[in-house]
Amino acid sequence: MRKIIKLLLVIFWMGLIFSFSSDSADISTKKSDGVIIKTVELFLDKDLSDKEEEKWISSFVTPVRKGAHFFLYLILGVLIINFGREFLTLDKKLILLSVFLAFLYACTDEIHQLFVPGRSGQISDVILDTLGSFTGIMIYKLIYNKFKGEKVWVKRKI
Repeated sequence: MRKIIKLLLVIFWMGLIFSFSSDSADISTKKSDGVIIKTVELFLDKDLSDKEEEKWISSFVTPVRKGAHFFLYLILGVLIINFGREFLTLDKKLILLSVFLAFLYACTDEIHQLFVPGRSGQISDVILDTLGSFTGIMIYKLIYNKFKGEKVWVKRKI
């Protein structure tokens, strides 16, 4: 049952990425801009004028969009290696396989975007996505190594 749940989490996350990639350029831009505006308004504790919105959006649009790529694939990397641990030991072979699977999905994601109005597939995004998944996998490995042999989920006796 655990294997099925882990597989479903990987599939769900891939579906989430696919859903974001299916947004047209206009919808994707509105989402990114909305995140920037809401975040800035939250931190500044005020409503922004149109001119202020344009300023903040132009300053943060690239970091927000690229950060979203990195984060989504960081989580995907963690989910893939976590599923892979059901079948293989956590070693270089599993790490490389997990990174490769995330890389393949990033490639298909960018190809998919070639067919979405206003979007384009970019090799730089594949590289960023792969780096994000590799980072997630390395974080997973560090945490696993830290707690290896320890029972993290210990039930307390009452």
